[in-house]
Amino acid sequence: MKLSRLLRALCLTLAVWAVARSAEAQHGPPRSRGPVVQSGQVPEELQGIGIEDKAGAEIPRDITLTGSDGRELIVGEYLDTDKPLILVLAYYGCPMLCSLVLNGTMDTLKAIPESAGKDFRVLVVSFDPRDKVEVAKGKRASYVEAYGREVDPQAFEFAVGSEAEVGRLADAVGFRFRWSEAENQYAHAAGIFVITPDGKLSQAITGIRYEPTEVSGALAEAKKGAWHSPLKSALLYCFQFNPRTGKYVLVAGRAMQVAAGVSVLGLAFLLFRLSRTSRSRNHHDGGGPDGAEPQGHS
Repeated sequence: MKLSRLLRALCLTLAVWAVARSAEAQHGPPRSRGPVVQSGQVPEELQGIGIEDKAGAEIPRDITLTGSDGRELIVGEYLDTDKPLILVLAYYGCPMLCSLVLNGTMDTLKAIPESAGKDFRVLVVSFDPRDKVEVAKGKRASYVEAYGREVDPQAFEFAVGSEAEVGRLADAVGFRFRWSEAENQYAHAAGIFVITPDGKLSQAITGIRYEPTEVSGALAEAKKGAWHSPLKSALLYCFQFNPRTGKYVLVAGRAMQVAAGVSVLGLAFLLFRLSRTSRSRNHHDGGGPDGAEPQGHS
């Protein structure tokens, strides 16, 4: 009886999913002031932009950058300790979003009990090859002062680099950006990256505001060499970044696919468990494969 009810529930879930997909195809997307985008296509303003889930990816240690003091450095210098690294990709001439990311990061760092230098390091890297060392130096001085805690140069650094070298770093962590001629600025995603002491991407925290408890937890996981579960990959799949608003927006069709997939997998798992339990009970009771009572002994 339980098996029959579960089978009906599974069929009902599949039917609801099919009806919802059909309705979406018939009615199409809601009206908007922008251009209509066909299902499965990415709006032009979002093409090539976002944060790809690359948790566990190795960060190249030989990437060459220039620090705020003008010295040449390699990313590996920030990965050869027992401290995790918070990486922020921004450009110093950004008119809005980068400042929001940096300010959000700073607010969170001031709120958590862990301290830069003692418990973790911070590396901010500009992805605009036009940014100069002098600008990076000024940015560092401003944010270190706002941080309000004593830090050494390697604990909190602002760096610049060539397009090729910074591109390698962005690719490693899954940060996608591009130059927009129409806006005369870079269109890019918003988030910070937490990297393990041995140089693997632990997780990306998206958005412009970061909960202190989430960042503290991310640092603790990174220190242990862990990275996030596939669940966050599913969540990232359900959202797309809108560079005009600086926010991630839910993509209903993707969310529906994920929800339906999770429901089907969950019901399939329940059916499997019920089947195993039923076979185990029959075996324990001595019943045959068809559920017949065991034969008595003479």
